[in-house]
Amino acid sequence: MSTLFDLTGKVALVTGGSRGLGKAMARGLAEHGADVVISSRHEAELKPALDDILRGTGRQGIYVVADMCRRADVARLAQAAFDRFGRVDVLINNAGSNIPQPIDAIKDEDWDRIIELNLTSVMALTRAVVPGMKSRRWGRIIHISSIMGIVSKEGRNAYSATKSALLGLARASALDLGPFGITVNCIAPGPFLTELPGTLLSEEEKAQFARRTALGRWGQPEELVGAALLLASDAGAYITGTTLVVDGGYLAR
Repeated sequence: MSTLFDLTGKVALVTGGSRGLGKAMARGLAEHGADVVISSRHEAELKPALDDILRGTGRQGIYVVADMCRRADVARLAQAAFDRFGRVDVLINNAGSNIPQPIDAIKDEDWDRIIELNLTSVMALTRAVVPGMKSRRWGRIIHISSIMGIVSKEGRNAYSATKSALLGLARASALDLGPFGITVNCIAPGPFLTELPGTLLSEEEKAQFARRTALGRWGQPEELVGAALLLASDAGAYITGTTLVVDGGYLAR
């Protein structure tokens, strides 16, 4: 059974891979045999993150400084992966952000940034890596959505809009790419204690999220790794066009 999760010989690209969920998923992929490419905007975070991801795995990896709001950076990221490894077999579109604003106070520049980062960059990077996957007739594409793409909260207009859009994008792309042996799915995390909610939420809001889950607590980034491995490997070969919710039972309440 362990061979189902074996990624030896595969190359994985994880955006937003310098911390939080992205770093945890990249580490999990490396531990199961994948060489890795990680990206973020901050070089000072990327180098130590890559060292942590690769430590003890025997795998190779590179980091690329890229602002996913810049279309040219997205193209450069894909090319850097191709130049170093010649391929991308697993793509995890994890980079994203949130600028909470009520609908009647949304600033155009904030809306445009969240749409570009959370949605458009996902399309652009997926578009860049798909031709190689099609030629090899194998590929795994995972968009990191959110339970806020299924339910929502006050002020999450742009965030929920983009995270909902990823669900539809995955469904359509799964139909486009299924004949080539490529799966496309979303993971919808619930409350995971990473830097983004840590800075956006008050202590009371954090407690409210925890109470709503069935498990009564926030998730740790490492607890998303199993879901990512399932969808990134042969273990998930017949799973496509769907969304795997990993929320500690938040939506069950």
